[in-house]
Amino acid sequence: MKQSLKTQWFGNIRGDILSGILVAIALIPEAIAFSIIAGVDPMVGLYASFSIAVIIAFVGGRPGMISAATGAMALLMVPLVRDHGLEYLLAATILTGVIQLLFGVFKVAKVMKFIPRAVMIGFVNALAILIFMAQVPHFIGINTMTYVFVAITLAIIYIVPRFFKAIPAPLIALVVLTAVTIYSGFDLRTVGDLGTISQTLPSFLLPDVPFNLETLSIIFPYSLALAIVGLLESLLTANIVDDMTDTASDKNKEARGQGIANFVTGFFGGMAGCAMIGQSVINVKSGGRGRLSALVAGTFLMFLIIVLGSVVVQIPMPVLVGIMIMVSIGTFDWASFTYLKKAPKTDSIVMVATVAIVVYTHDLSIGVLAGVLLSAVFFVSKISKIKVEKRLLDATQYRVEGQLFFASVEDFLEKFDFEVEREKVIIDFTDAHIWDDSGVGAVDRVVLKFRENANEVEVTGLDAGSQKLIDQLAIFQSSSAKLPTH
Repeated sequence: MKQSLKTQWFGNIRGDILSGILVAIALIPEAIAFSIIAGVDPMVGLYASFSIAVIIAFVGGRPGMISAATGAMALLMVPLVRDHGLEYLLAATILTGVIQLLFGVFKVAKVMKFIPRAVMIGFVNALAILIFMAQVPHFIGINTMTYVFVAITLAIIYIVPRFFKAIPAPLIALVVLTAVTIYSGFDLRTVGDLGTISQTLPSFLLPDVPFNLETLSIIFPYSLALAIVGLLESLLTANIVDDMTDTASDKNKEARGQGIANFVTGFFGGMAGCAMIGQSVINVKSGGRGRLSALVAGTFLMFLIIVLGSVVVQIPMPVLVGIMIMVSIGTFDWASFTYLKKAPKTDSIVMVATVAIVVYTHDLSIGVLAGVLLSAVFFVSKISKIKVEKRLLDATQYRVEGQLFFASVEDFLEKFDFEVEREKVIIDFTDAHIWDDSGVGAVDRVVLKFRENANEVEVTGLDAGSQKLIDQLAIFQSSSAKLPTH
């Protein structure tokens, strides 16, 4: 059942506030890093994260899910920023919002039913691997103290909850180890090493681009790609959070909410974003369940930048690395190893292929699309097996079993012996179904081929759907009296 609005906002106040604070802190290095990937100033990603998180808290369809600037979206922006600059990116962000809003209005969530479970598992595992890989440059080969702080962070995260659960363990690790770093002077990389943070609020602006068809032709391909990838990641993340919290969510409302958030963000100097599985997992595992957690994450992020900017830049990166390693461990579906053994071989191949493609390309949309297409190919291959059994009774009878469509036509045609002459031939479709024009064409060929040798052909057992196709498309229907069916 869907939660009431009151429950979504005030059903978990303490948990939402504490988890939101932790998410806000963890958002800072990621927003900066994604800005660098896109080739824009760090504040573009920070403003986007603030704006999207706050807006989605009110208009999103999945309480407890965190949306902000993301790496998947940032990768798509690189050519646009390189060739045309920031202003065109802001215009593309606004158009992305419009497209996503339209997708939501036209019920885009329906497409989720076409994503198989094997692809979902692969998507989750690939994201977990990517989250871990993104942390490697921040702690491998730097110095011994970095390894020590990562280890201490993980120890606090996994040991403290056994004895004390009032405050999320990652938040305890972050506050305590930041204080230790500031007062000890240990040689550690900090958030400030990633980029400069300006302690200013975002302001409303119109993108400085010509409002004409040429501009539209430049930004539309990028906006469409951003809209599709953003919704794909958001809806898949919503499914994952649904499973983690055992609650339902409105996916079409989430699509509309993502559109509104991106549309508004473009006017405040932010880049397009979407749901973040890493931050959403941090939020849920830290006790966040409601809309308040996303609102706190966004507002506290801006509070950190404006009021505590001088402290934020001193947060040690090894602590954030430790938190994100926890996220990657929590995100990975460890039961998938058992799944590989028990699931049909084709499903296992789809899952592994999805993981491999996403990790190799760093593009979630390519991996998921490849997984869906591979699943479709395996499915078509599986159901295209058709059986035709020949029986010699009072007449030559062929009993067809299976699905007759474009992929099974060739096997169907090979099953018939066209050498008979002046006999009665019965083709029984009681255990079969004709799906498309290719199937009708195959029946045509068989019937007409038998008639060439003066055989009397009777097609029986057609169900309503198959009969309708035959009536509409078959040539043999018009070449003689209508065939009897039952």
